[in-house]
Amino acid sequence: MNAKTELTHVSPADIESESFRILTAELAERGIVLTGDSASVIKRCIHATADFDYANTLVFSEGAVSRFREFVRSGADVVTDTNMALAGINKKELAKYGGSVHCFMADEDIAREASLRGITRASVSMEHAMRLEGPVIFVIGNAPTALVTLRDKYDAGEYVPDFVIGVPVGFVNVEAAKELIIETDIPHIVNRGRKGGSNVAAAICNALLYAMRDE
Repeated sequence: MNAKTELTHVSPADIESESFRILTAELAERGIVLTGDSASVIKRCIHATADFDYANTLVFSEGAVSRFREFVRSGADVVTDTNMALAGINKKELAKYGGSVHCFMADEDIAREASLRGITRASVSMEHAMRLEGPVIFVIGNAPTALVTLRDKYDAGEYVPDFVIGVPVGFVNVEAAKELIIETDIPHIVNRGRKGGSNVAAAICNALLYAMRDE
């Protein structure tokens, strides 16, 4: 067994903390020292992906972390574009403030309307989410059309999203859709480029919730 394949003996309770110790040390080796409210978010994205590019590509709007906390404390609901992100978000932490997590993508009426209109279920899901009462935090990890729909409604003056976590992954319209959110004054955390995914979307949301828990 060579050095790269040699196993490290770590107790189950210490695996996560050891992972964060390792990634923090490797960030330092790259000359990157993360500070401020964004640090825990970036580190959790790296932890979820083993991809250090997130230290350079995550974009935070001004005061993004504070705004997220304000919305959560006021009972905001979270709407995702995948059931994977829905499963990954810590619903217990969100529920402490009265919020719930929703994903409408698998609803039959959403699928039917999307087919009739010739648009994606993600777009229709976003429109459906806009009818929810109270603040809504959009957590998008898969569908760029979800971000496009949010921007279209914003431009039309029909709806202003309270907060957007925009990290869809892929090749078609992904980068452009992210920029559509970055260039607005909508509070946001967006990952530039092609990378992202439901696991990253959930990781960002959880990092913010865990920071609130640990205050």
